[in-house]
Amino acid sequence: MKLIKSPLFYLFLITIVIVSCEHPSIPESSNSGKEDGKANLTVNVATVEHIPFPAFTTRASVADAFSRISIAVFDSKGQRADVSNKSRDDDGYGSASFFLPSGTYQVVVIGHSAKQNPTTTDASKIQFTKATGYSDTFLHSEIVEVGDTPVVVNADVQRIVSLCRVVVADTIPDNVTKFHFEYTGGSGYFDASTGYGISTSGNKQQVDFDAVAGRDSTVYDLYTFLPDDAGSIHLKAQAKDAEDNTVCAREIDVPLNRRQISKLTGPFFAGASGSTITIVISVDDEWEGETIINF
Repeated sequence: MKLIKSPLFYLFLITIVIVSCEHPSIPESSNSGKEDGKANLTVNVATVEHIPFPAFTTRASVADAFSRISIAVFDSKGQRADVSNKSRDDDGYGSASFFLPSGTYQVVVIGHSAKQNPTTTDASKIQFTKATGYSDTFLHSEIVEVGDTPVVVNADVQRIVSLCRVVVADTIPDNVTKFHFEYTGGSGYFDASTGYGISTSGNKQQVDFDAVAGRDSTVYDLYTFLPDDAGSIHLKAQAKDAEDNTVCAREIDVPLNRRQISKLTGPFFAGASGSTITIVISVDDEWEGETIINF
């Protein structure tokens, strides 16, 4: 039997083809509030260490304080509901807007200058690694209730790291191409609710720096998140050649306090392999204190 196809039949087929060729619009982020004006939670980095911009030392804006900001929002079950990661060149740097269902949320703001952003899937275990790098890091954590009325969080981020500053006072030999540092006692993880480091088995931080032969008095900054009960790190410092052979090494226990600097200074390549530690506490304008340790 011959089927007679009406014009409506062909119109139906054309419609199917057109629809099937269209690509669905997939949003790049669930953070839709900023784009459509329906945000019910807005987060701004307003102050650093309780000091508003531009009065924060010589820094005129949030972009001068750190180069990256991660703003993560966690629901009452600890699940991450949304996250905004921005670099200082991005539009709206220092703020983020979210559209969220009504409920209780933890807002976590992390200001840092690492090479990459930290892992923020778990608020109790924010993680930086050797790959992301470690840097001066600031934190704000706050519990908010989101409902019909828009909520604005003006975050005051606080420094949560400790810094071991290694100053190599003598000249770098011609065969040295890098410095390799390993240290334990601190952590690359921290709890966003407290800002303290998280102790984990085998938690060893590693950092490499390129070395320039012939250069005098070079400085290497090693950051860590100290656990609540920690007061030192165990540091292994190695000068390496192009084949990764160790040219010279130092190993020392470095007293370290939260939000303070311990400066380890002296001739690295000259003298005996042992080290005599002299501790001097001095006030630092931006940090809470500085400990000076001589090789």
